[in-house]
Amino acid sequence: MSRIASTFSALKQQGRKALIPFVTAGFPYADITPALMHGMVSAGADVIELGVPFSDPSADGPVIQRAGDRALGFGIGLPHVLAMVREFRQQDNTTPVVLMGYANPIERYNQRHHTHDGQSAFVRDAAAAGVDGVLVVDYPPEECEDFAAELRHAGLDLIFLLAPTSTDERMDLVQRVASGYVYYVSLKGVTGSGALNTAAVEAMLPRIRQHVSVPVGVGFGIRDAATARAIGAVADAVVIGSRLIELIERQPRDAVIPVAETFLREIRSALDS
Repeated sequence: MSRIASTFSALKQQGRKALIPFVTAGFPYADITPALMHGMVSAGADVIELGVPFSDPSADGPVIQRAGDRALGFGIGLPHVLAMVREFRQQDNTTPVVLMGYANPIERYNQRHHTHDGQSAFVRDAAAAGVDGVLVVDYPPEECEDFAAELRHAGLDLIFLLAPTSTDERMDLVQRVASGYVYYVSLKGVTGSGALNTAAVEAMLPRIRQHVSVPVGVGFGIRDAATARAIGAVADAVVIGSRLIELIERQPRDAVIPVAETFLREIRSALDS
């Protein structure tokens, strides 16, 4: 059983919902990420989504784009992100970590670190670092059955995005290859855009569950405790990225972790109330 599956299973037994914060690796300071990850766990995070910086992030809004640009400016690439996960794993062997990003860095990594046995270098090194899941925004489900099988063989989950526009056929395709959880993008548009329509999310989730058997996390547009509570009432997990990035973006170094912890504790207590 993957770390992600066992986390969701334990939460379900407790009648609780997963809190999944997203931060960009290497942001807002190049070497702060492992310590920030530990802080988020102590504040109640159940799974951590770690953004892999990329120069052309098609699904990201301005807040997460700025975070990625800053991390790229520090020279942060996929090898550094894997090193951050390894460092985090020295003290935390239970909290699942999901890498979220785009195909290009993975494919470049495989070209540079090719293996002799035909195995993907990325899958091998991600598993060795302690990564639990991968969400590749621009890998459509119909094109990654082999990638999904390779990840599963290494004990990693492949996580997919679903959107308000997802058809029943698309959800059936996702069900064939997805494991861990699916991430329902509750808005049409990029991350951080617009206000969340909780009624629309409530209406969509039963439809998703008719097609997809893994837990459903909801993100894009959750900015405060009240919205998190409303979404937590119907979803299995709440994903928060843009608001967290905004809060830590301009903090001096020693304030980043306390600010993130305070915000996530508010969300956690709202989810648990």
